[in-house]
Amino acid sequence: MFISVSAFTIMNTLVKYLQHLPAFELVFFRSIGTSIICFFLLIKQKIPILGNQRKLLISRGLVGVSAMATFFWVIQLIPFGSAVSLRYTSPIFAGILAIFILKERITPLQWFCFLIAFTGVLLIKGFDTRVSFFGLGVILVSALLSGTVYVIIRKIGSGDHPLVIVNYFMFIATCVGGIFSIFNWQTPVGVEWGLLLSMGILGFFGQYFMTKAYQMASIGTVAPMKYLEAAFALLVGWLWFGEGYTLLGLLGIVLIIVGMLLNIYAKGK
Repeated sequence: MFISVSAFTIMNTLVKYLQHLPAFELVFFRSIGTSIICFFLLIKQKIPILGNQRKLLISRGLVGVSAMATFFWVIQLIPFGSAVSLRYTSPIFAGILAIFILKERITPLQWFCFLIAFTGVLLIKGFDTRVSFFGLGVILVSALLSGTVYVIIRKIGSGDHPLVIVNYFMFIATCVGGIFSIFNWQTPVGVEWGLLLSMGILGFFGQYFMTKAYQMASIGTVAPMKYLEAAFALLVGWLWFGEGYTLLGLLGIVLIIVGMLLNIYAKGK
């Protein structure tokens, strides 16, 4: 999980560094590398590429690319650490959607955890003037879409191989990113080509090692480590991009992380 978090952090850092490029162009380059790797792995392991639950797989891909595009866009609008932290409100939306779609129950303790995290959102918005209402709206839409993705994957269950699910997502993201990039293409210069192509490789390793972590240990053991990404993002934002944070803004980020970590514990119980 540590390798996974490191890979995703570096990938998102590259997105922030290349923020002068259009968001859909970043989506295209992030997706095409992972898509090629997944395709060859599916062929090598002789796994049916089209899968079994095609409507759900396509839905996961379309919702996933929307979540990715809005997140890449908002990284260009608000501080890096705040964007990554606010995205972790997605379990709140996933939990609420799961009530209606999966008929799951949310315990009072989980609702309390959601309230803690939402208080953190209000603190970030109220005490970090760089987070506009528009930027906050975009990142919450991204979190909502990410939460929807979790529910769709849960709905797919074990009916399709994980590589098939990822392949659908990356192939659709490559197509959508490529099509929208045509209308707003900006040619990368020099080393930017290498940075863009490496995003797909980093994304694949992040996904692969996260999956391996969940296979090797219980969710309650490894899932909290995922929130190291928020801490890494704060550090990168401070050291690389010169982003400072108010004390109350940092408190808001801490509340989001604590609320979601407590939710993992509550769900495990």
